[in-house]
Amino acid sequence: MYCLGIESTAHTFGIGILNKKGKVLAHAKSAYTTKAGGIIPGDAADHHGEVCSSIIGEALTKAGLCMQRIDLIAYARSPGIGHTLRIGAMVAKTLAALYKKPIIGVNHCIAHLEIGRLLTKAKDPVLLYASGANTQIIAYEAGVYRIFGETLDQGVGNFLDSLARHMGLGFPGGPHIYTLSQKSKRLIELPYTVKGMDVGFGGLLTHCKKLYDSQIYTQEDLCYSVQETVFAMLLEVSERAMAHTGKKELLFGGGVCCNRRLQNMAHTMCHERKATCFIPANEYMVDNGAMIAWLGLLMYQNGKQKSPSIDAVDIDPYERTDDVAVYWR
Repeated sequence: MYCLGIESTAHTFGIGILNKKGKVLAHAKSAYTTKAGGIIPGDAADHHGEVCSSIIGEALTKAGLCMQRIDLIAYARSPGIGHTLRIGAMVAKTLAALYKKPIIGVNHCIAHLEIGRLLTKAKDPVLLYASGANTQIIAYEAGVYRIFGETLDQGVGNFLDSLARHMGLGFPGGPHIYTLSQKSKRLIELPYTVKGMDVGFGGLLTHCKKLYDSQIYTQEDLCYSVQETVFAMLLEVSERAMAHTGKKELLFGGGVCCNRRLQNMAHTMCHERKATCFIPANEYMVDNGAMIAWLGLLMYQNGKQKSPSIDAVDIDPYERTDDVAVYWR
């Protein structure tokens, strides 16, 4: 059985193809980027519409398959940017109708966790999910992926992108901030917002913008200090979730988790706790179609999720991780 997964929740349009055993046969993607500023939803949707055909063809070629041999179409129905989610749903509906294939919508956040479990062999981890719009600490308990902590305002990736935009850097901002951070070791004291199990970035963003405008510190000093502060916040709540649940595994997911400094800090924390830190390859932590295909297979093969009719295919930009019944575990 082969599943084709479609990712379109934000700036990336991705196609992944997996077999029923979880072997990744192919994944291809194209990302909307800008030299300045952030995501413009309409422009990102236009990008996805322009590249969808070529990305599907690229993935099928890599897998050595044609659409007739695909058995299931999975697409990201939630959460995400409405403009781009609609493109993915439209592509899924079109393929399903043309080739008479079953179709299934999946939750993007849970897909990050399940592809991580598949590729790292983590059994029952706490997931640090850190991406553009999402910052959550997630773990499985009583039939649901529960959110043990999350951002109170904006995702950590959006925070980094907003700061980078203010400093005149391009999108996505995280890689630019990481590069500049490597040129400094000067730690500036910054607001540290951890409230129980949750984190907040709004006040920190305002403070950092003011510091940048004052020109008291260099870009390099500010970027270094931002990373040290924000990543300490993320790992504090991750460690607290591990202590609360008694779990001994930390799994990474989301584009921000590609940051090497965050990875090094996580390994240190887990070593001190006698726990294990699982970090998938970067290509599977960023948004990708393979994770959508794998979750689609898990849901479909367990039989409780029926393939909807083409007319019933929908999107839900605001669905939360803990709204989904995890019946495949």
